[in-house]
Amino acid sequence: MRLFFRLLLGLLGVVLLIAAVWPAAREAMALASGAHAFIPLGQLWFEIDPPSLNMTQAGIQRHVAPWLWDDLVQPLLEQPAWPVLAALGLLLLWLRPRARAA
Repeated sequence: MRLFFRLLLGLLGVVLLIAAVWPAAREAMALASGAHAFIPLGQLWFEIDPPSLNMTQAGIQRHVAPWLWDDLVQPLLEQPAWPVLAALGLLLLWLRPRARAA
C-alpha cells in the first residue's frame, strides 16, 4: 500500500513538473522577445483541460459553496502559475513519506 502511495505521489510530481516546465519555457521565450507576461494559473489550466476547469467550477459552486469559488479559488487562479505550482510542489515534497531509520 505504501509503495502504491509513493508511486502515486511520484507520478503526480512528474505531472506537476511537466505542467510547470511548459509555461516556464513559454515565459522564457516571451521574455527573450520582449513581450513578457506571466501566465495566470487559470489560463494554464484552461489551455490544458477546459472541461475539467468548468466541471470544477460548477461542482464547487453547486455542491460546496458559491462563495468558495468567488472568494478563494478564482483569486488563486488569477495568480501567476509558477509560484502557485512551486508552492504546491514544495508542499508535496514536505508531505512525502519519510524513510524509516534502520
